[in-house]
Amino acid sequence: MPPVWLAGALGLAWWQKTYFSQGLSFGPGFADFFGGIFIGGGLILMALAVHEMRRYHTTIIPHQTASRLVSSGIFKRSRNPIYLGDVMILTGFILYWDAVLALPLIPVFFWILEKRFIEPEEEGLRRKFVADFKRYSQQTRRWL
Repeated sequence: MPPVWLAGALGLAWWQKTYFSQGLSFGPGFADFFGGIFIGGGLILMALAVHEMRRYHTTIIPHQTASRLVSSGIFKRSRNPIYLGDVMILTGFILYWDAVLALPLIPVFFWILEKRFIEPEEEGLRRKFVADFKRYSQQTRRWL
């Protein structure tokens, strides 16, 4: 489950800032402000996506078969707004905590989401909603 991976990455970032900070910092004010923006933006993206999926009565659980292809609302901008929200939340906490050495967690987490969740889910959607998913994937980017 992606929330478990997010919690693990957040735990590693917190551990790094607490026990292995090495005196590194992003700078005063900058990190707190942008960290808050990323965290808040990620939560908003996730809430909009969950609302849209519930509106269409389809699952938000990874690897379950979707009953409908949702391409409206926030899904017009990103095919994976919940995963994008996860990455934004991780980035925000790394900034907010001044966990400079945890920055490599962001691309690693991004890659894990892509390989373990996004690619298999999109393959399932491609098989179930052949023409609709092809059109949707041509019109809407995977991330942004």
